[in-house]
Amino acid sequence: MTEIILTILAICLLLYVLLGGADFGGGILELLTRGKAAGIVTRAIAPVWEANHMWLILVVVILFVGFPSVYSTILTALHIPVLLVLLGIIFRGSAFTFRHYDIEEETPKAIYSTIFKYSSLLTTFFLGVTAGGIILGNITTDYSQGFYTVYIRPWFNLFSFFMGLFIVVLFAFLANIYTVGEIKDESHIRRFTRLAKRLIIFLVVAGALVFIAAEINGHSLFYEFYHSPVSIVSVVLASLALPVLWKGLNQNKRNLVRMVAGFQTTMIVTGWFAIQFPVLVKIEGGPDITLASSVAPPETQVHLLIALVVGVFIIFPAMFYLYRTFKFDSN
Repeated sequence: MTEIILTILAICLLLYVLLGGADFGGGILELLTRGKAAGIVTRAIAPVWEANHMWLILVVVILFVGFPSVYSTILTALHIPVLLVLLGIIFRGSAFTFRHYDIEEETPKAIYSTIFKYSSLLTTFFLGVTAGGIILGNITTDYSQGFYTVYIRPWFNLFSFFMGLFIVVLFAFLANIYTVGEIKDESHIRRFTRLAKRLIIFLVVAGALVFIAAEINGHSLFYEFYHSPVSIVSVVLASLALPVLWKGLNQNKRNLVRMVAGFQTTMIVTGWFAIQFPVLVKIEGGPDITLASSVAPPETQVHLLIALVVGVFIIFPAMFYLYRTFKFDSN
């Protein structure tokens, strides 16, 4: 039962990265293209962007109900980057809404565009920083050690910053790949194809920097990766897919590049889970918060699982219909 709940949690997290991440990446894409992608990004994410936050809500609810010690530890030790993420979500969502639906004058529209772009960047960065804090192992549950040690040190480090950079590049990459499939103009296709290739290179470099930063901060990520067969296989498969993605971009095979990019992202998330499992949050000096030590009582798990199963039969068909209406048919 616990494993089923954890699987649903992992699927929701993956869907938020693939779909919500691309929404965040849309704002970053506007920054990278100096606003030239604004119209394209707006048309691409306007019908579905709000619905994609549902996956994050599910992740939070599952953690709160099913793994309360994970929820409380993260929201305590990493409350500063999490708060910045939440503020960023509010600012970018409000700015996008006003820009797209309510504002016609050029000056306020430009202001809201700026807020949307930079809040997308900062929100994404601090999502990565939060993930870095969870992985690194600088979190302490001894709250007598002082404000810096308890609330700043777990995330204010080189590894977390490079994790933030990696997630920024990943989300921009996903947004770029999805955007290529949304546009028809040949000049725009060529421009975004070139940008996609650059982002692929940046993504590989950023991934390498994450491993290097982990070693600098005293976390043996190379060692953990080397001793995790699932992680090795995941990275190998993601790497083998790179030539397919590159060729698909050259030949403008939109559906192929979307599937390959989604597959590579899935492999990245799978590799991370494999390295961590069964640890959910690393604690400095131990003991780490594991799946077994953090799970809610059986009665709570039963009711949570019932709610999730019912929700799956409601949410997934509704989301499929939403995407079929606004995405699949439009292509």
